[in-house]
Amino acid sequence: MAASIRQATAADEAAVIALWQAAGLTRPWNDPETDFRLALANPTSCVLVAQEAAALDGAVMVGFDGHRGWVYYLSVTPGHQRCGIGRALMAAAEDWLRARQCPKIMFMVRTDNLATKAFYAALGYETQSVETLGRRLDGR
Repeated sequence: MAASIRQATAADEAAVIALWQAAGLTRPWNDPETDFRLALANPTSCVLVAQEAAALDGAVMVGFDGHRGWVYYLSVTPGHQRCGIGRALMAAAEDWLRARQCPKIMFMVRTDNLATKAFYAALGYETQSVETLGRRLDGR
């Protein structure tokens, strides 16, 4: 992989969100612009991007809630998938969390997303015996 990984800046917003949308990661009830901006504004989270030349090839949002690390929106442009960028972004997210003394990383994968589950299994991630429960607080 020739892409370098760095922390995103506000100037990366449009490209990162376009990447998340192209990867099918956004949902009508989640506003990616707000997610991106909050991640950059909060010292306990960030967005990491993989970039080669001028183009962004991948991105991941990572955060630490003080108990667990969380990963969201891992995405790689379709033409650069299976080239090690996703693996490198996850390694960078893990490093970002280790630097904050985070003991465990977690993320959610939709039940029917078998390709993504296989990707994470290849990286050594295992299904955890927990269920995710949720409730909207923003009235959507």
